[in-house]
Amino acid sequence: MSTQQPKPAAKPAATEKKSGGISAGLILIILFVISILIFMFVMGDGSHFEGGTNEGHPLPGDYFGIVYKGGVIVPVLITCFLTALTFSIERLLTIGKAKGTGDVNAFVRSIQASLDKDDTEAAIAACNKQKGSVGNVTLSAVKKYKQLTGDKSLDKEQKLASLSKEVEEATSLELPMLEKNLTIIATLASVSTLIGLLGTVIGMIKAFSALGNSGGSTDSTALANGISEALVNTALGIGTSAICIIAYNLFTSRIDELTYSIDEIGLSVNQNYATHHN
Repeated sequence: MSTQQPKPAAKPAATEKKSGGISAGLILIILFVISILIFMFVMGDGSHFEGGTNEGHPLPGDYFGIVYKGGVIVPVLITCFLTALTFSIERLLTIGKAKGTGDVNAFVRSIQASLDKDDTEAAIAACNKQKGSVGNVTLSAVKKYKQLTGDKSLDKEQKLASLSKEVEEATSLELPMLEKNLTIIATLASVSTLIGLLGTVIGMIKAFSALGNSGGSTDSTALANGISEALVNTALGIGTSAICIIAYNLFTSRIDELTYSIDEIGLSVNQNYATHHN
């Protein structure tokens, strides 16, 4: 019994290795600092405004100056946009890597064909070639398949239960990495719009407050500029939200495809073992 104790410890070690990297909180702080710098030194540069200073009106058609006039909420919205962009690229690379080096559907068919012939060595070779999350889960299942084939201490039902458990454990190690940071993207999809509306409301309050303090003289141009600058926040919020919604749906659909492939292989492994090892 003592020689079998180290085996369960290998899975938490794999989990610890895969959970490494820069934390999401630190990334958010870095992106917020970058957003402030962009807001102050790029958008707030005097070359974008009349009179050469950001106290003046934005130059006609200069969107940097127009966005700068959106107010203090703009850096927060830029942070939301950069966060959505950063994590979308990160998820795109991670999920692409999880698929492995070849076509997933072709890989699933090759594993099924190898197991139909009870050729575990060919299946293991295909897993090592495929790699990725699908390849890792399948490799664990096929190795367990091969191990149980020579095990005479368990009956058929116990072997099938052990095989199913191996697939479940291997899957539970891979899926968290596929779904990592998707919660942040989903949260930004709704929060970005609300932050944009908050910035617009604050801008409208300032615009009408300035109009009320003008002593009754109505300056329609100044009011129109104030409203236009306030609406910049809504535009940024809605744009960021749209990107997040598209990215989230894209990634969840790809994860579902990978999960389906893993489930299909797990079922095939169980069925083949039940068929060839009565």
